[in-house]
Amino acid sequence: MKKLLSGNEAIAYGAYQAGCHFGCGYPGTPSTEILQSFIKYPGVYGEWQPNEKVALDVAMGISFVFQRSFATMKLVGLNVASDSLFSAVHMGTRGGLLVVVADDPGHHSSQNEQDNRQFGRFAKLPVVEPSDSAEAAAFVKEAFELSETWHTPVIYRTTTRLSHSRSVVDYADTLDVIGEPRETVKYVRDPREQIPLPVNARRMHREIEQKLADLSEWAETCALNRLEPGSSKLGVVTSGVPYQYAREVFPDATFLKLGLAYPLPRRLFATLASMVDRIVVIEELDPFYEEHIRLMGIPVVGKDVFPLCGEFSIEVVRQAAIAGGLLEARSPGSVKTRPAAKIRAAEGSGVTTVLDAPVVEIELPMLDLPPRPPMLCPGCSHRGVFYVLQRLRATVFGDIGCYTLGAMPPLDATHVCGPMGASIGYVHGVDLVGVKERTVAVIGDSTFFHSGMPPALNVTANKGTSTTIVVDNGITAMTGHQTDPGTGRTMMGEEVPPVYIENIVRALGYEKVDVIDPYDLKNTRKVLTDHLDSDTPSVVVVRAPCVLATRERHPAPVVDPEVCDMCGMCLNIGCAPIMNRGEHTEIDPILCIGCDYCVEVCPKGAIVSRRSDDGSSKEGGA
Repeated sequence: MKKLLSGNEAIAYGAYQAGCHFGCGYPGTPSTEILQSFIKYPGVYGEWQPNEKVALDVAMGISFVFQRSFATMKLVGLNVASDSLFSAVHMGTRGGLLVVVADDPGHHSSQNEQDNRQFGRFAKLPVVEPSDSAEAAAFVKEAFELSETWHTPVIYRTTTRLSHSRSVVDYADTLDVIGEPRETVKYVRDPREQIPLPVNARRMHREIEQKLADLSEWAETCALNRLEPGSSKLGVVTSGVPYQYAREVFPDATFLKLGLAYPLPRRLFATLASMVDRIVVIEELDPFYEEHIRLMGIPVVGKDVFPLCGEFSIEVVRQAAIAGGLLEARSPGSVKTRPAAKIRAAEGSGVTTVLDAPVVEIELPMLDLPPRPPMLCPGCSHRGVFYVLQRLRATVFGDIGCYTLGAMPPLDATHVCGPMGASIGYVHGVDLVGVKERTVAVIGDSTFFHSGMPPALNVTANKGTSTTIVVDNGITAMTGHQTDPGTGRTMMGEEVPPVYIENIVRALGYEKVDVIDPYDLKNTRKVLTDHLDSDTPSVVVVRAPCVLATRERHPAPVVDPEVCDMCGMCLNIGCAPIMNRGEHTEIDPILCIGCDYCVEVCPKGAIVSRRSDDGSSKEGGA
């Protein structure tokens, strides 16, 4: 049957259909739903790991005993896992191993844009890249077989647009086709292949280079790459989702579509050059194919016309092509009918002829919509921490997570934001040179487990004086409420003892440790002031559950219009339900969850709590 699946759902389905029973990873948009979708299938098992390196190591361990496995991560996660990736390439795989990496052109949810096709060249392993959900499902099996045939990990590259857009996939009527796990062979010892000491690693490197040469030859005829003949005037080299855009913009061109993004097929490039007058390369993000083709002495149009930064779209590709003289301009709102592309079969290409009805294209002018800045959710426990830090005029070093939004106005309470775990190292470095102001690192609970423990140990091991605040909401919140070691349950829903961060930091040598409730602003200010003014290395664990995870609500407080003088203090906490309505402030009861932060900050007592628990006794002016 046919089914609409997102790219992430399709990858999960493809892994299941390929006989893979084991998946692991670290949650990170845009990759998160792959593993979440995978564990819904019968007979499979999945785990969230503390970080991406651990995920890849676990997947490699599964490969050691001849089972198929995959590890998922977002683009920057591969940076964390790269040490293990390079070793895995040298040692080789037994069971198929996929490293599923979701790149993020356009910075939709990431601190940088990086093109992880480069890791294929850097680490010397194949890179497979699908262009829609159907390929996302089908290519998984091809990638597993590639991994097992060539005894190498395979990077399975996707992007945000593929991960989250939906297209049709051929879906099995029943889900019992996976069968039983392969017969587990007890671990076969082979130190010569699995201990890359220099005496072995020198040989391994030579074998890797030969493997790449053989893979390049295989790439010339493999089913992942295909030549789609068309007009002799223009040839297009592309892969992934940009293939879909290029097909729309250049419907009559001859296409070389690369499903194997690395290593690259030199003879196919030469064949394309012999078939067309001009070659255009359309790729996100880096000029990866373009540089390779130019090194062959073949002239191409690439990043001199198409953007080097940002996500592509049909409009981006079309406008770049117009600006570069490859297309004629068309006025907004114009209507154009073109015949559907006819893909003729090329010998050995496996291309199927497609005959569709004519396609009507309608171009509409782009709407100029107002920006929608991100902000912390109504009632978010992080808000109280950043409000207090702002009032204390602290210099705050942060990293990636929901708490990054503490940098947004009106809180304006984060001043540096680095990658996961960097905040603690940053503040220690600043403190080393004797900066005479209040400095603090802010890190989330999942991020602390991911990469915060080594820098926290570094502070005590080197007589540091830094203060770290761990905002612990018991979940990996920003990516969609995945479990972490402090949640108290596994990804599969099994209960386990939660790991308490205060116990960890005490074991790391911290003696000054406090656990506080951020909704008590007066105590939060008292404790943070004490820690920030201390010369002792210290940790404050700020513990309150994520409001979206608990769904807990209380009656919204009300504003007494006779007392409210519009001083604006309540607006400083940056909470969406609080609005300026002419002569006095109002609180939207639909958006508000009744956290009562505004009750605490109002100096006039104009905002009155309606909670029946201890919140009803809160006083204003915090």
